[in-house]
Amino acid sequence: MTRNEQKEERRKQILFKALELFVTRGFSETKITDIAQELDISTGLLFHYYESKEQLYLALVQMGVDGTNMPDKIPYKEPLEYFENFVKALFSATKAQPWICQMFVLMNNARRPGIPEQIRSVALSVNQVEKSVKVIEAGQKSGSIRQGDAAVLSSTFWNCIQGIMEGHAINPELPLPEVSWVMDILKD
Repeated sequence: MTRNEQKEERRKQILFKALELFVTRGFSETKITDIAQELDISTGLLFHYYESKEQLYLALVQMGVDGTNMPDKIPYKEPLEYFENFVKALFSATKAQPWICQMFVLMNNARRPGIPEQIRSVALSVNQVEKSVKVIEAGQKSGSIRQGDAAVLSSTFWNCIQGIMEGHAINPELPLPEVSWVMDILKD
């Protein structure tokens, strides 16, 4: 392994340990020394990678923002397929990378008051509920998505996804639901 590969591996270790601690203890209760101690590295080495706890949290939130934009990258032909392909991809990725559930918890927490405003504004910069309204309206027009307030349907769908992922973060032994169960929220 090259020196750059080692650095990248260490950076990932720091991020994932910080993610775990921020989710289980919260932002304010997690100290940079806790993260370093859990990784069995010096605080100075951790500061070599991230200058502050806020910078580390911001890096995680930015990862979450990038992940939140994932649905926009999923190909679809029909509006209902947009949501179905997303849920399939999310559940598949979650089985391979369980930390994804923790990102849902972190992103939800990062949007709350008490988080440094710069970080909070980054977390609030993406609103998948709002972005999905047009897709739902197109599906309602074509008859594949049930009628009703598109914003409420979008909110219901995304809150269901949020709840599933947070629940799975708490209890990973419980299997993820069938994709069709989630899709029944939208199907006509």
